[in-house]
Amino acid sequence: MPKSEIITEIDGTSKPRKRLFETGEMKLLVLHFISQQPKFSYDIIKDVANLVGGNYKPSTGTICPTINYLEEQGYTEVHLSEDGRKQYHINSKGIEHLQAQKQKIDKTLCRFNTRIKIQNNTELTQIKEAMDELKASLRQHLQDDEIHPDKVASIAKIIHQAAMQIKDIG
Repeated sequence: MPKSEIITEIDGTSKPRKRLFETGEMKLLVLHFISQQPKFSYDIIKDVANLVGGNYKPSTGTICPTINYLEEQGYTEVHLSEDGRKQYHINSKGIEHLQAQKQKIDKTLCRFNTRIKIQNNTELTQIKEAMDELKASLRQHLQDDEIHPDKVASIAKIIHQAAMQIKDIG
């Protein structure tokens, strides 16, 4: 993903993210992983966990319905291995769908690769700690049942100013 697109997202033109995965992202990721080589469901779980990093590991209750959906849409096929396990293969319709969604999958992969970089790069520890402090501070203020509009405006102004200063660092 070009740096300008990432900066555009930082500027606030994208929707706020409330979940780890936006609608349809998990399906595209699973299809992407199957496109790399045929996979068993456990392999897909490991691939998603490795991509996301941290302590996240999708459950079979998340992955199996996703795999079933991809098969129902005609994007994948199931082949039984010699030991009777289901192995998932992408077909031509799945490849076409993945190509049509290339920009979205690239954006998702870029987001998670950046997340891993922040989590694993010791040179970025100060940034990660500062981000964690900001989140904790926000949670502390936002857990109040009634938050005064002036307080909301003040917090938003401070965060916006910090974002602009970071952007200007270049």
